[in-house]
Amino acid sequence: MILYFAKSAEITGLRSETISVPQEIKALQLWKEIETRHPGLADVRNQIIFAVRQEYVELGDQLLLLQPGDEIAVIPPISGG
Repeated sequence: MILYFAKSAEITGLRSETISVPQEIKALQLWKEIETRHPGLADVRNQIIFAVRQEYVELGDQLLLLQPGDEIAVIPPISGG
């Protein structure tokens, strides 16, 4: 399940969605799959925090081993105050 927060929720119009991807997928490939569904996310790609099972993941060649029900979060930067 993909969870969208703040700006990413605004862009997608969703708070969450379930997608089908290979069980073994590189982090950047997973992001590209999400971006294909929601092209507007390309605008925030370099600003987001990507988390898989509540652990931050770099958008690169890291291989993810996903299980059914895993949560992937798309979190835009949070302003400090």
